[in-house]
Amino acid sequence: MAWDTARTKQLLLDAAVEEFAEFGPEGARVARVATRAGVNKERIYQYFGSKEKLFVAVQESELQKIAAAVPLTAEQAQDLGDYAGRVFDYHRAHPHFVRLLAWEGLQYQDRVVAESARTGHYDEKIAAVARAQKSGALNDEVGAGQLMHAVIALTASWFTLPQLASMLIPAVAGAGPEAQRESLVTLVRRLTA
Repeated sequence: MAWDTARTKQLLLDAAVEEFAEFGPEGARVARVATRAGVNKERIYQYFGSKEKLFVAVQESELQKIAAAVPLTAEQAQDLGDYAGRVFDYHRAHPHFVRLLAWEGLQYQDRVVAESARTGHYDEKIAAVARAQKSGALNDEVGAGQLMHAVIALTASWFTLPQLASMLIPAVAGAGPEAQRESLVTLVRRLTA
């Protein structure tokens, strides 16, 4: 029986997503990734080269998934509240993603995984927001890049800083994810009107 390299790599990536989300790049262990995947840990080094390169592969894969799942076209940018809601839904369905980003920020401060590709992706979003601002659909008092950063930060904060929401807006935080989503969408719409 021939070895299914693609399947083995995917098993390792899937296991690594959970491991890195839980423990971060520094705390993750290749032995646990291999055990979760049901694969010999030597395959990690064979396919990815190192734990750091495995983390990079995980980040790149997960970034591609969210980019495909939650696009922002020029038309969609006219309602950034809706976009924030869709990103919220993605994070709710894939809680590991925002954790991976948080770990990257905490432990990779001197480098960014796939920085050039990500910058290009964000440049497209910023351009879409700028077009919506130019058309009058969005407030233009704040630069498009700052506005995009604010929307991303507000959305991610529901998952990375839930304790803050509990203290600042306890009624919304305690009302559950649907109320949190609605609060986010409404806030972003008010900020961008």
